[in-house]
Amino acid sequence: MRILVVEDDQRIANSLSTALAAAGFVVETEQDGENAWHRGDTETFDTILLDLGLPSLDGLTILKRWRKAGRTSPVLILTARGNWDERVEGIEAGADDYVIKPFRMEEVIARVRAIIRRTHGFASSRIDIGDFVLDTRIKQITRHGVPVNLTPQEYRLVAFLAHQRGRVVSRAEITEHLYSQDFERDSNSIEVLVGRVRRRLGNDFIRTRRGYGYSLGGDPV
Repeated sequence: MRILVVEDDQRIANSLSTALAAAGFVVETEQDGENAWHRGDTETFDTILLDLGLPSLDGLTILKRWRKAGRTSPVLILTARGNWDERVEGIEAGADDYVIKPFRMEEVIARVRAIIRRTHGFASSRIDIGDFVLDTRIKQITRHGVPVNLTPQEYRLVAFLAHQRGRVVSRAEITEHLYSQDFERDSNSIEVLVGRVRRRLGNDFIRTRRGYGYSLGGDPV
């Protein structure tokens, strides 16, 4: 899952990036409001963490522009402003949730996971996939209760496809959500990754639709 952290305080941005990466997310950061608006307007993120007080363009204006333009990436507001009316204004402008500074990283991660679950129609951290159960809270997949060892990147692929149940996902979309912009990857990196997951979880776990992309076994193709 790909996360954009928009925060001009370098210390907070670094702490968020470290914590979110440790929780299994691909994290990118922006400090400038204009740059953040452009990226949110032209790229897709699974969640955007948006500070309200930013240089060049404030967070609330950015959010309103995104929503007016039809951009639907979920947004978690980060704010040091404690006034309830400002928080209400953020929610009314299209934010999905907010946290007040100073915050604990555990709370931010929990809220990000909850936003992603709601966005994709899941009520809990448990996702059933045939004989398998994916638990996004502990980043683990089990088969009949027995854990299956996956590398972090293999887990990210399974989790991303699980959140896209019911549709075929293109290789380009998977690449965008699994790798940061500056990460060098081979043209066949997704095929290699899919092959590794199939060896661990079975050939039918991920299905290929030639010319279109991938879906989990049991999904329409």
